[in-house]
Amino acid sequence: MSPAATLAATAAGPGFLSPTGVEIAFVLVGLATLGAALVTVTTKQLVHAALWLVVALGGIAVEYLLLTAEFIAWVQVLIYVGSVVVLLLFGLMLTKAPIGRSPDADSGNRWVALAVAVAAAACLVWVVVDAFRTTWIDLDGPARGSTKVSGEFLFQHWVLPFEALSVLLLAALVGAIVLSRKSDPADAGDDKERQR
Repeated sequence: MSPAATLAATAAGPGFLSPTGVEIAFVLVGLATLGAALVTVTTKQLVHAALWLVVALGGIAVEYLLLTAEFIAWVQVLIYVGSVVVLLLFGLMLTKAPIGRSPDADSGNRWVALAVAVAAAACLVWVVVDAFRTTWIDLDGPARGSTKVSGEFLFQHWVLPFEALSVLLLAALVGAIVLSRKSDPADAGDDKERQR
């Protein structure tokens, strides 16, 4: 290799086969997040599934931090880890869900669910790769994860899904409260005994 070619290769920066520390951390956190997500959907204990979901969503927030999208990372922590998972845990507690292993958590359609999940993942990867194949990020433009750019994008294009999600979460909370207020016949007998 000539000195000019070596100098040009050095000036170009690290290549594909020389990952940086951030890229290695990104892959390791991604593998840990994938593992937590797999445990979330395969465990038979509902409370453990909710707690592993916290780990998976926290891993996604770390991935956003590694991509220098700090605002999106903290929104992920506040909304998903802080609100959605807490709502799930409250729903589990209010509906008196079993703490241990739940026989209802396994329907016997494991292979059908796996086939549907693999097909959905393949379609999602294909759509994303096809949509962004010729898209290049302008590194000299405004930061993609900044508050200004993210806020403009969210409130221009994603207002309706956010509102629909808030209505859905409210309906889930009201449903959990209604289900928790239904009394068992045994509880009704205990209440009558207490009133006497």
